[in-house]
Amino acid sequence: MKASLPFKYITAVKNGKHYVVFDYKDVNNKRKRKWIGTDLPEKCAKKVLSAKVDEIVSKFSEDFMSVKVANISKAVSANADGTADSSEYEFTAYLKHWLESAKPTIAFTTYDSYRHSIGRISEYFDREFPHLLLSEVTPLQLQKFYNDLYDLGRKGSTIRQYHVNIHRALKYAVKMDIIPANPDDKTDLPKAEKHESSFYNKEELDKLFEVFKGDRLELVVHIAAYYGLRKCEIIGLKWDAIDFEHKTLTVRRKVVCVFTDGKKEIRVENKLKTKSSVRTFPLIPHIERMLLERKRQEEMFSEQLGSEFDREYDGFVCRDNLGKLLEPNFVTGHFCYMVQHNNLKPLRFHDLRHSCASLLVASGVPMKAVQEWLGHCTFNVTANYYSHLEYSSRIESADKIARLLSGEGLDGTNGGYRYP
Repeated sequence: MKASLPFKYITAVKNGKHYVVFDYKDVNNKRKRKWIGTDLPEKCAKKVLSAKVDEIVSKFSEDFMSVKVANISKAVSANADGTADSSEYEFTAYLKHWLESAKPTIAFTTYDSYRHSIGRISEYFDREFPHLLLSEVTPLQLQKFYNDLYDLGRKGSTIRQYHVNIHRALKYAVKMDIIPANPDDKTDLPKAEKHESSFYNKEELDKLFEVFKGDRLELVVHIAAYYGLRKCEIIGLKWDAIDFEHKTLTVRRKVVCVFTDGKKEIRVENKLKTKSSVRTFPLIPHIERMLLERKRQEEMFSEQLGSEFDREYDGFVCRDNLGKLLEPNFVTGHFCYMVQHNNLKPLRFHDLRHSCASLLVASGVPMKAVQEWLGHCTFNVTANYYSHLEYSSRIESADKIARLLSGEGLDGTNGGYRYP
């Protein structure tokens, strides 16, 4: 069951076929139940059934959201005769209602990020354009917002994040026939700066490993450097993802930290953002030895501490000696502390992912293979980050084309060129 969904659902068998049964409240707050068939027989593969259920739930969520937005809009501003009038919708009120309606269709971390952004957007428009109606929003007003952010020193990438929220909300208003066109289509945005990440070379990583020897984050740091996993993916690893018999490690869940009404909440998400994020790696012998040692230590401390050993996150790999999960914020903060206090080159924890990728690229691993290793959804994402590291391969290409066309290599001879 997905707690973030505004409805509940189960699977049931009826007349020899699988159904998804939804339980929800309609616009009048009355309890409703709906059966949707999967067209799959009672005896079918679990993976096939699971995929079909996910498809049906996703479609039901979209339909549910569409109905909800339409009714919310009517509730926000209804005329005396009960009909909706788009000229009465306040822009900032609509943004907040849209976000709540979109909640079932986006990851909770995405929702949390959108909520924060829309809060900032609302503060600005409530101050600069009080009681601005949705139908009155103009490209000029939106452009002023983006320009003011730029004048305040906000980065192009940050401004584009605000734009994503506004544009998606207005696009949906067009889809729901609340407004005739999206005014945000006519705005211009500053270029997003190309971020060149920091990374460590092999010698620097060796020093880092030495610093973290015996530390609570030792295993976490090694997994990040060897596999280039995201922090949330490492903390989300469970022992059932490690196959010691077939020597594989599978990424299939993540752990994130979000703030709801000012309170910190640790969430385990069993569904990753994209299919490319779910991936299985060969179990590297060095990491296997560290995992086995961690498992031995966990069993020892569990036996020694008995009831004092924290059982809330049983099954997770990255826990301390008391059984407590290594939380995302602790990993970030402690890593930075150790780097700074040991006079190492400044590096964020996420830069271990970039360090892994840079070593792979520098070693001649094809960019497509690096994309699959990192779990990027598209080749362009990988290329934009790491194409500048491929210069050595370009030297080899230049030498080969020079010899083919002129018979002379980059070193001025017709002999072999030594690539740096």
